[in-house]
Amino acid sequence: MTALLDFVDVVKRYGEGPQEVRALAEVTLAVAAGEFVAVRGPSGSGKSTLLHLAGGLDDPTAGHVFFDGREIAGLSPAERAALRRHDIGYVFQRLNLVPSLTALENVTLPLELDGVGSRVARVQALEALNAVGLDQQLDRYPDDFSGGQQQRIAIARGIVGGRRLLLADEPTGSLDTITGDAVIELLAALPAAHGTAVVLVTHEPRYAAWADRVISMRDGHIVDVAVAPEPPVREPVS
Repeated sequence: MTALLDFVDVVKRYGEGPQEVRALAEVTLAVAAGEFVAVRGPSGSGKSTLLHLAGGLDDPTAGHVFFDGREIAGLSPAERAALRRHDIGYVFQRLNLVPSLTALENVTLPLELDGVGSRVARVQALEALNAVGLDQQLDRYPDDFSGGQQQRIAIARGIVGGRRLLLADEPTGSLDTITGDAVIELLAALPAAHGTAVVLVTHEPRYAAWADRVISMRDGHIVDVAVAPEPPVREPVS
């Protein structure tokens, strides 16, 4: 299976001399199109660094990171920005929604920044919001929505325009258990429904259980790769 995202012997160091920190140590990892991969590990294990490199927000100290066969480190800043607008979406624990923009405007924003006309951007944004189960009162602002609804808006923004890879960094960290379960179930449905590859960083074993593979990290190393068990069956909420 051809890799969409490919890490080859990747090393990432911060600082120098006695202050040097090795965030990643010779990491090799391939993620296929339409695959859901969960990354687990204690704080400081390198999980967030892995996502930063995958999205072109940082460069490796050594080794190579490829997206669809192109080495990200070789791209210009403009090409990296275009990659994130077209192909790679992010979802964060803190959402990063623009509070002064409505739900619909938050999702159209990356399209309009890319020069997509407002009418086409609106259609694509509505499709993305519908895909995450939001199709009403989209003229409201983020603070008017619940935490789970805000995260759905953030996911819609992350996939709008047909992005092929979604990087999710602890997206349930500020949510209650029921809402968090619903968000993870939504992320797990994206590969089959849209062909989107998803890389999820999480501390929660029950969330990792939804993934196709679980990558365990410690001290910058991948220490285990496991095929996830069948996802849990959610009990109906009374």
